[in-house]
Parts: sequence; structure tokens; C-alpha cells
Amino acid sequence: MAGKKEYEEKTVKLLEPITAECGVRIYDAEYVKEGKDYYLRCYIDKDGGVNIEDCERVSRALSAKLDEEDFISEAYILEVSSPGLGRQLKKDSHLEYSLGEDVDISLYEAVYGAKEHTGKLKTFDKENITIEADGEELVFKRKAIVRISQHVDF
Repeated sequence: MAGKKEYEEKTVKLLEPITAECGVRIYDAEYVKEGKDYYLRCYIDKDGGVNIEDCERVSRALSAKLDEEDFISEAYILEVSSPGLGRQLKKDSHLEYSLGEDVDISLYEAVYGAKEHTGKLKTFDKENITIEADGEELVFKRKAIVRISQHVDF
């Protein structure tokens, strides 16, 4: 079996022209095993959010390309969807797109008196993430962060 990372990278390469043609962007791709089943999950996004038709168009085109390329040896289930509300911000491209937006940060240990913080994402680099909360800039070491996600207000 080739590696999960290789499957994800090859899938993204196949997705690039498909998403460009469909007017959406790639948010992420992951190959995971859950129970006895393997899943190839592709998340797409666009300004204003994706709809079921966007997911269907991308899924049909990607499925055809995956059948042609046939680089995944195991049986798997293909899923194409929106990353959803409260999406996790795993990559720099996710952070870049979320600059100026409210985010939730969960930490391994308390910093500034708490393990969880919410604020506007101001800046980031390979070492730190800075948010503005209650008029203050809070800087967190990336290695101290368990999870950073889009904030959802209910």
C-alpha cells in the first residue's frame, strides 16, 4: 500500500483542474481508515459556500479521474463536501484565508489564564499565531496549540 500522504497529494493534483473548472477551491483532501472502511475525503469551498451541485460536479469529475489513474489499491469511499462550519484550520492556506476572521484556539496548557481563546486572527508565521481578543493581541506558539478552528456564533 502506498502512503496516505502520497494518495492525498495525488488526489490534490487531480482536483486542481477540476476545481478550477467548477469555480471552487480545494480546502483539503484526506485519506483515512475508519473501522474497516477507507475514505478519500475531499473538501471544497468558495466565497459564499459550496452547494450540493458543486459537490456533485466535483465528485463526478474526480471519480472519473480516479478510475483512470487507479493509484489507490484498496477499496475506498469517495466523499466530496464543504469543510463545514467550525472547520479546523490545519494549513497555512487555511489560516491565510481566515485572516481577519474569528477563530477558536485550544491549547495543551493554559496561556493567558485559559486553555481556550477566541479572537480575530491577525497574523501567523511558522512559529506563532496572533489573535486580537478584547482589544489585546495574544500570541500563541504553534506547537502549544491543540486545535485552531473557525469560530461559529450560534
